[in-house]
Amino acid sequence: MTIRGSVARAISQQNAAAVSDIPFQLRSSRVGDAVVLAVVGEIDMATAPEVERAIDGGHDDARRVVVDLTEVTFLDSSALNALVHSQRNLAEHDIAFRIVSPSDHAVRNVFDITHLTGPLSVVDSIDDALAH
Repeated sequence: MTIRGSVARAISQQNAAAVSDIPFQLRSSRVGDAVVLAVVGEIDMATAPEVERAIDGGHDDARRVVVDLTEVTFLDSSALNALVHSQRNLAEHDIAFRIVSPSDHAVRNVFDITHLTGPLSVVDSIDDALAH
């Protein structure tokens, strides 16, 4: 069966809309004794290793690492795996770990559904992450 005309265009547009046009980015900054890593775009099997390396990278005298996912549009199981591994690695070095994902954000649902909101210390804002 061949799909033609407006139906084909609608399917093509729907598929195109499903893929984020936001380029993947990592931004790192320092706030007191915390390293804040802001991630933009999608975290999937192609980008999860880069996120994990950035989280696990040498943080010198940091006492906490905050991963801000506010601008993340999608994450999959490889992203969750990278975050869990990083959290465990940082815990071995007595470095606290927080994830920022606002409760009204679609990405937050992934943490809620997988019951990782508590274990990964997911909070609503940077202020919450830095206050704990």
